[in-house]
Amino acid sequence: MTQAHAASRRRFVSTSLYAAMALAMGGAHAATDYPTKPATLLVGFSAGGAVDQVARLVGQGLAKDLGQSFVVENRAGATGTIAADLVARAKPDGYTLLLGTQSTMVVAPGMYPKLRFDPVKDFAPVSLIASVPLVLVVHPSLPLHTVQDVIKYAREKNGTLNYASSGPGGPQHVAAELFATMAGVQMVHVPYKGEANAIADVLGNQVPLMFSNLPTLLPHIRSGKLRAIAVSSLERAPSAPSIPTVSEAGLKGFEALTWFGLYAPAGTPTDVVQKLEHGVKLAMANPDTRARMAAQGMKVEASDSATFRQYMASESVKWGDLVRKSGIKPE
Repeated sequence: MTQAHAASRRRFVSTSLYAAMALAMGGAHAATDYPTKPATLLVGFSAGGAVDQVARLVGQGLAKDLGQSFVVENRAGATGTIAADLVARAKPDGYTLLLGTQSTMVVAPGMYPKLRFDPVKDFAPVSLIASVPLVLVVHPSLPLHTVQDVIKYAREKNGTLNYASSGPGGPQHVAAELFATMAGVQMVHVPYKGEANAIADVLGNQVPLMFSNLPTLLPHIRSGKLRAIAVSSLERAPSAPSIPTVSEAGLKGFEALTWFGLYAPAGTPTDVVQKLEHGVKLAMANPDTRARMAAQGMKVEASDSATFRQYMASESVKWGDLVRKSGIKPE
């Protein structure tokens, strides 16, 4: 190689390296400045529900911490997967986010084999925000008071015992299927168009039992219209400490929660994810926010991104296996 060629090559490498460093610094600077404009927080369910309410609390907290609006946009349908698909395909810059649930992110992928997104690979988990236990209830006319009573009764019914749910793939449905699987019994799923309709028929003794969110059922339990058997969390619920857990009542390790988490598209800069994570933690530390969530029976989690990623991976395996083995299908 001639001296002229060598000098030319050195200038090319030097210029290329400088350009690469400038680009990297420019990208880092852009991420550090985040956010410089309003962001959109997509929700895969209708306005007014629990997911929507959590999203608005989180959006308000992020706006307060980061100085920009986080606008909640409802894109309901297909167990929340319409909204999730939009976020998975969005530019990974932190301006399009998802308030996801276990139904969308770890149950739906097994129900909808043609989904265009992978909940583990296509998202950057930001924070597990909160969780809500479910409670197994029966109509008080039944001679059932414990988990073992329910298991024995299901065996006596020989696969004909009905249970209600808000619809295929919802937390009520998968909790009951996990219960049946771990107990080694068979029960018949009776899906309804929403939780309220399912509860109405259990109250009327048209269907003998169901799992549903504890806050929703507590008034009926306290009035004696329904009998609580056990809660689905590993620990007893602070709002109902006298109700045992399914795990302590016989099915060791049983856990089925309704949970809510914040997601960004995969590839979102790490410092943007960290800013969002910090914003969630501040929002969840606010006494008014905590009080409002506690009033809905929610346990504040506010995890870091790494912990949420690990949780997502384990939940995906757990519920994916259950959906396949139970043959859970969408309507």
